[in-house]
Amino acid sequence: MKKFVLIVGPQAVGKMTVGHELEKITQLKLFHNHLTIELVQPFFDYGTPAGNRLVKLFRREMFEEFAKSDMYGVVFTWVWAFDHQTDWDYVKETTAIFESKGVEVCMVELHADIEERIERNKSDHRLTHKATKRDIEWSEAHLKEAAHKYRLNSLDGEITRENYIKINNTHLTAAETAKMIQERFNL
Repeated sequence: MKKFVLIVGPQAVGKMTVGHELEKITQLKLFHNHLTIELVQPFFDYGTPAGNRLVKLFRREMFEEFAKSDMYGVVFTWVWAFDHQTDWDYVKETTAIFESKGVEVCMVELHADIEERIERNKSDHRLTHKATKRDIEWSEAHLKEAAHKYRLNSLDGEITRENYIKINNTHLTAAETAKMIQERFNL
């Protein structure tokens, strides 16, 4: 059965890095959230109406194509503000695209201590793939601000999907975390 693996969690928790590790050990393809942000950013800042509209449009078009393709599956990474209904709606809308085509949706939530996330924010892997994060001072301030402004991890029992796993990856490598996900969802 085809798979859509949604990895959520706060900034610098390791979503993209874990996604890359999943690519190595499965037939899944990674479509991390910054692919669209980095595409639009040279023209329209993310956060502006035009930037947000284009990012959302490109993602939706990619999701539609993935869902109807013959690909085994895709991993998508995203920061979910659990205290904002619009984010719940976005997850429902996105997963519905895949479920309407008979694709199995698997949800992964990562969480890690903020000190670890601050260190990961400076990693070569992150900076190589996310040009908009290369201003470390700004990126760290944004990470801390978001941690105070939004609830970026779910409450116990808040996500009721059967195909769901929450992993504290503070002390796990990306490869270890990916292996746990692979085993949990039989990827």
